[in-house]
Amino acid sequence: MKIALDAMGGDFAPATIVAGAIQAVKEFKDIEITLVGKNEEIEKELLKFKPVPRSISILHASEVIEMHEPAAASVRRKKDSSIVKAIGLLENKTCDAFVSAGNTGAVVCAATLNLGLLPGIERPGIAILIPTLKGVSLMIDVGANIDPKPDHLFQYAVMANVYFQNVLNKMNPSVGLLNIGEEETKGTDFVKETHKLLSEKILNFIGNVEGKDIFSGNCDCVICDGFVGNIALKVSESLAETLSEFLKQELTRNIFGKIGILLLRASLIRFKKKIDYSEYGGAPLLGVDGIVIICHGRSNVKAIKNAIGAAKKEVERNINIQIIEEIKRI
Repeated sequence: MKIALDAMGGDFAPATIVAGAIQAVKEFKDIEITLVGKNEEIEKELLKFKPVPRSISILHASEVIEMHEPAAASVRRKKDSSIVKAIGLLENKTCDAFVSAGNTGAVVCAATLNLGLLPGIERPGIAILIPTLKGVSLMIDVGANIDPKPDHLFQYAVMANVYFQNVLNKMNPSVGLLNIGEEETKGTDFVKETHKLLSEKILNFIGNVEGKDIFSGNCDCVICDGFVGNIALKVSESLAETLSEFLKQELTRNIFGKIGILLLRASLIRFKKKIDYSEYGGAPLLGVDGIVIICHGRSNVKAIKNAIGAAKKEVERNINIQIIEEIKRI
């Protein structure tokens, strides 16, 4: 299996990306990684890992789409960027999946334009795994489509359902629509129309769910538009970081707190692991005709390695074929 990796994407590229690739080829069997980016910078990082595994290669790309650059314009203008060239490998079937911690908008734009969408899908959606009291939930969309139609959210529900069953191995996952209340009468006309559509076509639809339900684990697949989903994601990330900092401040305030740290060390490690985004790697961009994983811009080595693992699993489970078949069935 061949995976293209955007070596220039992310706040700590290319060092973190290269290190993540090295870890991935050591941990996961039967994968080859092509690092796409500036040749000299990548080779400089690879020197730290001699001998370099034979399963790692480089594809030179002279340009980088920076985080602050407009997505569509950058994709059209920077044809030799690491994102566009890596997507090209996927488009030409030279690789099986693409992973990037770079400009999210540019990845979505390049994937949509160059790969196209799956039959029956009108807009792609970014899905993320969320730790809950009962395991994990999947939320879609968290930023790819901020002005969708009800049909788009229906398609997200189908894709989330398929992903949960085939990748997370849970049959008949529950599907809920994120809203300001549980009642059918709550929300905008857009949300009400979406609720009606999901009620008619999704057998395991449990109705509206509120923000308080996201982390309870009572709903496996949380469906929303990209505007609401992105805000929910960013608030959740900020809250997790803030709570961790509050806990650190209180436990280091005096000698008794420091003793408590020693006593609670194992529990604190488990707590940190549960809320650490790097454990989940990256977010699948569902709906495009190819396997694309989008990582957090601040991704560390573990996150990159796990994102590659997530891409590998999607390829092995033929997730896109499963989505196409389910869309046809419904």
